[in-house]
Amino acid sequence: MVALLLPFLATCGDTTPDPGAGPPAAAPRVARPTFDGARALELVEAQVAFGPRIPGSAGHAAQLDWMVDLLDRHADTVEVDTFEHSTRAGERLTLHNVLARFNAGAERRLLFLAHWDTRPRSDNARDPDLRDVPVPGANDGASGTAVLLELARLMGERPPDVGVELLFTDGEDYGPLSDDMFLGAKRFAATLPGGYRPVYAVLLDMVGDADPRFPVEGYSAERAPEVVQRVWRVAQRLGYGQYFPMEVGQALGDDHIPLNDAGIPTVDVIDFTYGGPSNPFWHTPDDVPAAVSARTLGMVGEVVAEIIYQGG
Repeated sequence: MVALLLPFLATCGDTTPDPGAGPPAAAPRVARPTFDGARALELVEAQVAFGPRIPGSAGHAAQLDWMVDLLDRHADTVEVDTFEHSTRAGERLTLHNVLARFNAGAERRLLFLAHWDTRPRSDNARDPDLRDVPVPGANDGASGTAVLLELARLMGERPPDVGVELLFTDGEDYGPLSDDMFLGAKRFAATLPGGYRPVYAVLLDMVGDADPRFPVEGYSAERAPEVVQRVWRVAQRLGYGQYFPMEVGQALGDDHIPLNDAGIPTVDVIDFTYGGPSNPFWHTPDDVPAAVSARTLGMVGEVVAEIIYQGG
């Protein structure tokens, strides 16, 4: 699950242009609206207030209704794909992917995704008595979802020139083993509704840490290097280079793997040092809104909005 891809690191060092030059994209025709990190943090808090969003739970059902209602206000269309999964332990899960479309008539299309479910157990809790407690999921689940929901509001008010899909995947974090994880992404990659094929995709996972650092995730570097260059150069051009270093970090199993397997170049924007270098808040009861930063959410949202409103 964890590896360093040093050959790509060397390549990045040789080919990355001056950040001031910007990415090689068409000039924007629609001005980029301001992304509000404080609003995104409120969306994180709203999700955590539902309680654990474990498939089959009351919090899971409440968030689904709330999320679809928010998206219905802004998107051209909202589709809910309900599907079943049997776990290795014999549990039967009912899961829901949510896909919101913007500027549905545009030929050039981009996909941004995040998972909205939460982990049923705090595997990494320091106190063994807390390991059966569900993870609150403020950062691991709610942060990426909050950024996408705030982007939905912006695109509803100021439609972009490029077509955009926002995908909210379910069952990413069920586990404990990978056979019972990344379920929504696997489902989407296997079905690709209507032969859908975006130019590329960007996954947002754990994007709210108060001390952010988003090195290039290893599998993203290996499998979608051109998308890495595009996303990280936008971050550099916006002045966030110290938080988006063009260096390769860990290679992580995540929702981007099934999409890359399906031929959609996908990168994972993820900070895997949540609460410190040893990632101490990940999969613990400490994954709460107080550990999430509006400033970090705003920075990530601004990068994604820049990508969208410059035409991808």
